[in-house]
Amino acid sequence: MPVNVPAPYEDEFGLGVPLTISVPLVVRAPAKLTRSLRITGVRADGYHLLDAELVTVDLADELTIAEGELLVVIDETGGLGLPVPADGTNLVRRALAAAGRSAEVVLRKRIPAGAGLGGGSADAAAVLRWAGVTDPATAAGLGSDVPFCVVGGRARVTGVGDVVEPLAFEERTVTLLIPPFGCPTPAVYARWDDLGGPTGAAANDLEPAALAVEPRLVEWRDRLGDATGATPVLAGSGATWFVDGAFPDIVGATVVHTVAAGWGTA
Repeated sequence: MPVNVPAPYEDEFGLGVPLTISVPLVVRAPAKLTRSLRITGVRADGYHLLDAELVTVDLADELTIAEGELLVVIDETGGLGLPVPADGTNLVRRALAAAGRSAEVVLRKRIPAGAGLGGGSADAAAVLRWAGVTDPATAAGLGSDVPFCVVGGRARVTGVGDVVEPLAFEERTVTLLIPPFGCPTPAVYARWDDLGGPTGAAANDLEPAALAVEPRLVEWRDRLGDATGATPVLAGSGATWFVDGAFPDIVGATVVHTVAAGWGTA
């Protein structure tokens, strides 16, 4: 039977609400980094066909899962990215529903929303792994990045994100520069369509559309490029820029490392 969480556990989260718990399980939800992204077509239903290389990195959300029916979101991003609601639009709730499960989840958000790092998709994938759901169609129904996030590691991703071909793991160190704002993915794809399907100059076809949606990205791209002498690449639909190598002295930079499949399991 579930029991009330003792006070020290409540204090750790600082929620001010009693949780019910049997044996809590802590699961990591690692971010994904899109190293390259080409859009190869658009289906009749409006979904975009992709050919991308994705890798998992060690920037991760953390989910504490127990018995119950509650979702609490704790923002540990330092105010970066878009707001993350705890209502029915949250991908944790949607993944639980898709898996036919209920749970009490405390979600510590460390991957900013709208940063192009797949934070919501990573959270959904963590729930699916916890629930033992491995069906690619179920994962794809939650978002194009969720199938990869379920698998993790390094992979070539095609189709609408539903075809994941694992690739050999490559150990890399990457510097991220995450602006204090996000890029809504639907708006970026819509602008890509409006622009006539441009090709990105630096390995990401969504870059021109993201710059049109959020012109402030230029300043952050140039800041990272000027500091490193490298050409920054946009992560997914933005707003994060990245370069290979470790540059910890850049103000606001986050240095991450690629991790192999399975790193996020408890």
